[in-house]
Amino acid sequence: MPTSCENAVHYILPIYRAFVAKELIAKYNYTQVAAAKKLGTTQAAVSQYVTSKRGHKKIPNYEKIAPLIQNAAAEAAKRIATAEMSPEEFNASFCGLCALCAEASQSK
Repeated sequence: MPTSCENAVHYILPIYRAFVAKELIAKYNYTQVAAAKKLGTTQAAVSQYVTSKRGHKKIPNYEKIAPLIQNAAAEAAKRIATAEMSPEEFNASFCGLCALCAEASQSK
């Protein structure tokens, strides 16, 4: 049986990366290669995020947690674009987001 962290990495992390990648490309004029480098992933993965082949809404309570993920992604993209967040810090920021999503999923 998967742990909650495994589920979060499988479902929430791709959505988070997709929102951040789209924000970096659309708002901050990053290329897919530059966005991938900042996210610690590949250009091919970013391409799939941008075309919605990855990071799709296949999780329970998507409507409830999507705004949390999108807000966190916008803030992360801003910090990445202004060089306030490294790829390592971006990866670490996911733990805080995961906790918020778990809390929101459990509330009614």
